[in-house]
Amino acid sequence: MSVAMAEVAKPRHAAWSAWLAAGRAWLFLGALVIGFELWSRLSFGATFIFNASNVRSIAVFATAPLLLAIGQTFVIISGGIDLSVGFTMGLAAVVASQVMNGTSGTLGDFGSLLAGVAAAGLVAVVPGVVNGLLIARLRVPPFIGTLGMYGVARGVAYLVAGGTTVPVDNRILSFLGNGTIGAVPVVVLVTALAMLGLHYLLSQTRFGQYVYAIGGSRQASLRAGIDVGGVTVRLYILSALSAAVGGVLYAGRFSAGAAQAGEPLLLDSIAAVVIGGASLFGGSGTLVGTLIGALIVAVIQYGLVFINVEPFWQFVAVGVVIIISVLVDQSQRKSGGRVDD
Repeated sequence: MSVAMAEVAKPRHAAWSAWLAAGRAWLFLGALVIGFELWSRLSFGATFIFNASNVRSIAVFATAPLLLAIGQTFVIISGGIDLSVGFTMGLAAVVASQVMNGTSGTLGDFGSLLAGVAAAGLVAVVPGVVNGLLIARLRVPPFIGTLGMYGVARGVAYLVAGGTTVPVDNRILSFLGNGTIGAVPVVVLVTALAMLGLHYLLSQTRFGQYVYAIGGSRQASLRAGIDVGGVTVRLYILSALSAAVGGVLYAGRFSAGAAQAGEPLLLDSIAAVVIGGASLFGGSGTLVGTLIGALIVAVIQYGLVFINVEPFWQFVAVGVVIIISVLVDQSQRKSGGRVDD
């Protein structure tokens, strides 16, 4: 095997490391649940996790940051980061709401929903393409390029919304955001379908192998003949489209689109990816780990509210967990002797 191919193969070993990190995340999730359960029983005489309403609430609570984190996982594994997803989500939400309002009279609920979803996807592709081209072709650092797009998407979203929220009345959209099939919220089912599809893409396709290879070593990937620039552009488009799905479901849950819909979710999306075992240096991570990370964040945030702790402590708790996760990742890198390009 050539040196280049050997170097490209390294990310597969990093993927095993990510699975081990996900195992630790499962243990942490279990410890959190047990801790909140004990606190709840001792303080209030009530159960925390054996309450179906609480479980549904945690699952719904996790969906929005998870949708952002799904696309973010691909980007972070490749060695990048996407800081624009929060306002890309908001932009998609207000555009979808405006289009549905403008077409409901002629197309009806179903037709206007399709038009709104299509418009949200198209408008989200723009920041995705621009991010990808800036990073892949012009070699702008991902942090700087996507931070600039954060500001652009934010401004355009507020302009489209007229500086306010955009109410939308669509029964099918409302069902997507708030309906249930049996005991399972529809928004959870939609998120689960997105997870399954993109998990297959990442773990079972050549495209997924390229993502790991690029994160492991960009230079080795180039020598192995991988179209690093093309893959990078597609990654940021994928991230933007994941945010667009989140924006449409946000409009369904709250019957309105808001430019700031995803702003508070950016940190949560990155936290879910990192807590789930992905390395911010690229080359490792899984969507299963991201799912666990999103559940950890949701349990922390919902659990603190449930036990009557001031909600501002949520930010402190999530921030501490992120720092610990990064420290663990750095320790793994040192013990593994990995050296970046």
